[in-house]
Amino acid sequence: MTRKGVTLKDVAAAANVSRATAARALNSYGYVGDQTALRVIEAADALGYRANRVAQALRSGQLPIVGYLPGDIQNPFFARIAHDLEVEFRKQGHNLLIASSEENVEQERELLESLRSLSVRGFILAPTSATDNQHILKLAREGAPIVLIDRVSENVRCDSVLVDNEGGAREAVDYLVANGHRRIALLRDESRIFTAQERLAGYRNSLQAHGIELDETLIGVSRSTVEHAIEATIRLFSRRDRPTALFTVDSLMTQGALLALRSMGLSIPQDVSLVGFDDFDLATFTDPQITVMAQPIAEIGPLAAQMLLDRLAGKKVAPRLTRFPTRLIVRGSVSHPKKR
Repeated sequence: MTRKGVTLKDVAAAANVSRATAARALNSYGYVGDQTALRVIEAADALGYRANRVAQALRSGQLPIVGYLPGDIQNPFFARIAHDLEVEFRKQGHNLLIASSEENVEQERELLESLRSLSVRGFILAPTSATDNQHILKLAREGAPIVLIDRVSENVRCDSVLVDNEGGAREAVDYLVANGHRRIALLRDESRIFTAQERLAGYRNSLQAHGIELDETLIGVSRSTVEHAIEATIRLFSRRDRPTALFTVDSLMTQGALLALRSMGLSIPQDVSLVGFDDFDLATFTDPQITVMAQPIAEIGPLAAQMLLDRLAGKKVAPRLTRFPTRLIVRGSVSHPKKR
């Protein structure tokens, strides 16, 4: 039976050698005489000593672990990418360690420091802020392989996999305008997040292109959770001159908006037309099904994994940027506004 708490120091004392000699004998490095090595091994067996091989490998950088830091692992977009990354890295004998920043810069900084101290070999990261990024810059300057997904980080030279957020948002609002809407609300998350900035820009640019004056009161700000999106949607649609259409910037907000509108007795698309950024499973189970601006999510994870594997293998090329287009999937949640 293995005794708990037996340390290398105990083994060294039992074999009457130094801890350094015991470590060399047990880990097969450096020179140790045959008789001394045998004595150390016998002492370790007698005491039931088991070396922490994982800890040793982490300290030496030999364990093939890569880190994935999404903004929020509860977001279906990031969860799907986590699945695809794990599949791709497992094929190549690597393990994936996931640590969610929860869209908090300080938490992101602490997580990166912790993972770096464990000699994690590379990072796939969705940075919380495009500008508050000294910790990411430091990591890149130290030579750590980094691939950014979904978002950019200013002045960080590394591989990136993005989508056309501005163009996708603009096309979504264009579609609502083409269906006769001019009072189009936007439900977005905090502006410091890169994707939020680009999707807000797409919304503004579409309105401007169609000669529609921007009404700031039609822009609702919410954390990217179903619960907060419910509250923000209710605020947007509690006014007498409520919007005739709503564009939401991610799938969690779309789900929150659906629940909020239903609770207010508003029907989609009869009372409110709805388009969401990001496709999601429930979008085709609702009645009506939800029109969405879809990202090619099945391509993002595998490409990011391959980019990081290239860097881990020593590939020396200039930083690569791939920006995927989005695709409007028209379903049944948009119609012409009712005359009032």
